[in-house]
Order: sequence, then C-alpha cells, then structure tokens
Amino acid sequence: MSLKNQVILITGAGGGLGSVAGLSLAQQGAQIILLDKSIPKLEKTYDTLVAAHAPEPILYPFDLAGATEQEYYELAERIEQKYGALHGVLHSAVEFNAFTPISIHSTKDWGHSLNVNLNAPFLLTKVLLPLLEKSTQASIVFTLDSYALQAPAYAGAYGVTKIALQGFANILAAELEAAGKIRVNCLTPGPINSPIRKKSFPAEDQSRLAEMQSLAPVYLYLFGQASIGITGHTIDARTFHL
Repeated sequence: MSLKNQVILITGAGGGLGSVAGLSLAQQGAQIILLDKSIPKLEKTYDTLVAAHAPEPILYPFDLAGATEQEYYELAERIEQKYGALHGVLHSAVEFNAFTPISIHSTKDWGHSLNVNLNAPFLLTKVLLPLLEKSTQASIVFTLDSYALQAPAYAGAYGVTKIALQGFANILAAELEAAGKIRVNCLTPGPINSPIRKKSFPAEDQSRLAEMQSLAPVYLYLFGQASIGITGHTIDARTFHL
C-alpha cells in the first residue's frame, strides 16, 4: 500500500492519534506535513518518523485557534510553492477541557472549542481545496468521537463540535462528489488508549482499551488507493475491515 510521492498534512500531529497517523502513513512513503502549535511535540513526532527511516517530514508550527485567515492562506501558499499539490488532509487536532453542564459552561471554553474543533477544520479545508484539486485523487478525513456523537449529557462544546463536524463533512462530500477527485470521510476511532481518552475518562481501566497503533490500517485505507471512490462515509474503527 505504497503512498510514495503523496503529500499529506496532519493537524494535531504533535501527539496522540495525529502522531500515530503520521508514522503509519510515512512508513508507506508519504511526505508528511506535521502541523501542531507545540514545537517540542512536533519535534518528538519528527524524531519518531526519522528513526523509522521514513521520508523526512516537514514541521509546521501553527495555532489553529489563534491564527488569522491570512495565516491560513499563507500556509496553503507555502505548500503550493514546495509541492505544487496536496494529496491528503487529516483533521486530528482536538480541544477538550472537561464534561461540563451547559448551565455552568465557560463562554471562553465554548468559543475556544468551537475554534479548534470546527472553525479551524472549515477554514483549513477551504484554503487547501485548490491544492487538493490539483491531485488526481485526494482524501480529506475528519476525526469524530463515537461517544460525543450520541449527544450525551455534559458533552458541552466538545460534543456539539463533533456532531457539527460530521454534518460539515457530509455536506462537503456531497459538494465534491461529482468532480470525483476529492473524497471526504470521517473516522470514529472508538475507545482508544489515547491522551484525550485518559483526560475524559480518567478512572477507566486503560488496559482494556485498544492501543492507538491499532488504527494504522484504517489510516492507510482512508489515504490509500483502496478507498478511492468512497466518500461521505463515517468509518468506525471498531468494525473496520478491508
């Protein structure tokens, strides 16, 4: 499942699922653009990819919530100047504070969650669409949360953004389907032994959870040739099989 010469941008690449996806795709030859606001975390992911003898990734420090629209366009321009086109985008960055009743939900936390989890994926996708359209086949993947999609009590802004993100992905997939060049899908990882899972369910027995590396085949499928023609789907990692 070679991804040689495929340029893929990953948000939230400094840790968690983003770093796992980066390694999985890079080991198949993809040129990865690692995007995260934390430089130390980016460097750690960079070292992991280099140690695995994968193509040397590009580090791009970027604050999804704090960046201006112009800075988003500058990001797209730099990718175009270096690579000419883009073959994939994985939206893996996420903001989660705590499960909170709406009645006491901080307005600041609400706004920040919407900026990172919903507004940033919209704006980043918008500015990168022209680059993705220059590829013969490109893939956009949004990361959801199967628990949040149930709209449980106290899910707050985090739950709202994940529900809205799925709707946004479906709308985008429908708009791009006729051209047949860009496929848009969502991934629900399920209960995974990840940093955000530990934060959201701190008392959970983590030994019973699947490890993050178990998602590697799903990432390879979503960005590989096997998923060409598949768009507008939500892939549940718990039931995934080729």
